[in-house]
Amino acid sequence: MTDVSVWLDVLAGSHDRLSDLVCELDDEALRGRSYCDDWTIAQVLSHIGSGAEILGKAVDAIVAGEDPPSRDTFPEIWARWNVMGPREVVEAALSSDGELVEDLEHLGDRLEDFEFPLFGGAVRVDAIGLVWVRLSEHALHTWDVAVALDPRALVDHDAVTLLFERLAPAVARLSNPELADVARPFGVRVVTSDPDLRLDLEVGDAVKMARAEGPDGPDGADGPHGASDGAGGSVLHLPAEAFLRLLYGRLDPAHTPGVDALEQSTLDTLRKVFPGF
Repeated sequence: MTDVSVWLDVLAGSHDRLSDLVCELDDEALRGRSYCDDWTIAQVLSHIGSGAEILGKAVDAIVAGEDPPSRDTFPEIWARWNVMGPREVVEAALSSDGELVEDLEHLGDRLEDFEFPLFGGAVRVDAIGLVWVRLSEHALHTWDVAVALDPRALVDHDAVTLLFERLAPAVARLSNPELADVARPFGVRVVTSDPDLRLDLEVGDAVKMARAEGPDGPDGADGPHGASDGAGGSVLHLPAEAFLRLLYGRLDPAHTPGVDALEQSTLDTLRKVFPGF
């Protein structure tokens, strides 16, 4: 998936999904709790909208050959968003988010001419890396809203598929292996569906994820659910959507597809490793 327009199309779709979810909500619903423990739906929208504003300013500056705004400028932006009422924040968030998508689409292939500093300049990413970061945040926070309104909600399938293209380098930032209450290092073979992926998680002082090689079962064939893999680790079978939510700390028991007893033990450990944000 090396065509940035494909990524922008999925980001635009995520924006449209969010708009459909919230545009008709009344103040009471907007003040209701989202999946994020400490945030109402309106506060999730405030986060999405202010994030779009900050990212938009950074992209504009980099394209213009200037330094992006420093983190010192963020509190003023957050303060303005924090005082908005529920309906005001809906309109402002959808407008800010939509403008960011439109600006990125307008730049199109030109985005590939630039590198973008993220996380205080600690990481520099290309155009697809930039959209990946925004899409990962947008799709998961959109789910935070969607599941508060419908407990059967899933993360957008197109977003799930794309996010796995560049998920491996982010796993270390999403994890806290010191929270695991079992001996480290240990490994988990994750076998997903829709899309079908085979991934190895290595949990030590840090967490690494890579495309898997070798059989899933100890007998040289794909093992049953919960079987030990050839390296002595565990095998966990999940839909890709559910595994993505696990990595982002959003796979609590009430929103988990069925797994067997042995897989449940592995899942409980990984929930501690990936506490979410």
